[in-house]
Amino acid sequence: MMAVTIKDVAKQANVAPSTVSRVLSDSPRISEKTKKKVRKVMEEMGYYINHNARVLVQKSTQTIGIVMKNSTSASLHDPFFPEVLRGISALCHQQSFNISITTGESEEAIFNDVVKMVQGKRVDGLIVSYSKKDDKVVPFLVKSGIPFVVVGKPIGKANEIMSVDNDNVQAAKEATEYLIRLGHTKIGFISEQPKYEVSAARLQGYTDAMRMNNLDIDADFIKHLDKSEPMKRVVDELLDGSKLPTGFVVTDDIAALNLLLCLREKNIKVPEEVSIISFNNTIIAKLATPPLTSIDTQIYQLGYESAKCLIEEIKNPLMFKKSVIIPTFIEERGSCQSLLDK
Repeated sequence: MMAVTIKDVAKQANVAPSTVSRVLSDSPRISEKTKKKVRKVMEEMGYYINHNARVLVQKSTQTIGIVMKNSTSASLHDPFFPEVLRGISALCHQQSFNISITTGESEEAIFNDVVKMVQGKRVDGLIVSYSKKDDKVVPFLVKSGIPFVVVGKPIGKANEIMSVDNDNVQAAKEATEYLIRLGHTKIGFISEQPKYEVSAARLQGYTDAMRMNNLDIDADFIKHLDKSEPMKRVVDELLDGSKLPTGFVVTDDIAALNLLLCLREKNIKVPEEVSIISFNNTIIAKLATPPLTSIDTQIYQLGYESAKCLIEEIKNPLMFKKSVIIPTFIEERGSCQSLLDK
């Protein structure tokens, strides 16, 4: 079946091909009545805009790039990213924008994907889905001058970078104070590597809450997970030192579920012996046994607002670089128990 052309539409609508082109670009020189008639014919004939041709004319791709935190497979296994993508997609759909995602499996490959997107003029702007130290992507985007938004608090000249984030210091402070109100004084903190800004901010919130409540911060209770320090080893180390906290603030639901499973292997009951509060309030928190009390970071909204800010900047490059803060709240479930009743 041959693709329908502008000439075919013009013939059917009984107008000049130049009129059809003007309808496509929503020219004010064409009356609403003619626009309506031509659009109806397009729909009936199944005419679709040739985006490649449009890019050449408008110098716009109607596409935004999304920079993943790490390999696509790892990112999509973490329920945080599909939910961010859902928010981004919803706004892009409203604005008729497409999405292009980095597919590199390493930091270097992801950076090369970004360079190709920018230098190949494949996207109008980008959303960087993380903020971390020693990142090459953000400095490259600043230098290139392309519109972009960071999901997280930018490191460095934050006032020159558009961002959408939660107040992670405050959220972690509230999570820690939630356990303190339940009578916990020995509280542990578990996060992924602190090179990510979100981990550092949540650690700050935890230490602020402990200090403000005159509680000792035990360095042995602060653990950062990586390949050499998996959750099983963290739990073993705490048990070997006979110093298991009665409560844990864990920076994401996956790590909290992992902690739950490691404690179960050791026959340590949650919440009877140990309480856990985590972050992100993903499907994992709801389905865990017991279900996890978790800080809802409104992930969908983070994605939606980041796309909204980016498309605003694409359409108006001179707009000021704003920072949007998405509020958080605690979703209480069964993984925390008061020590005050004991």
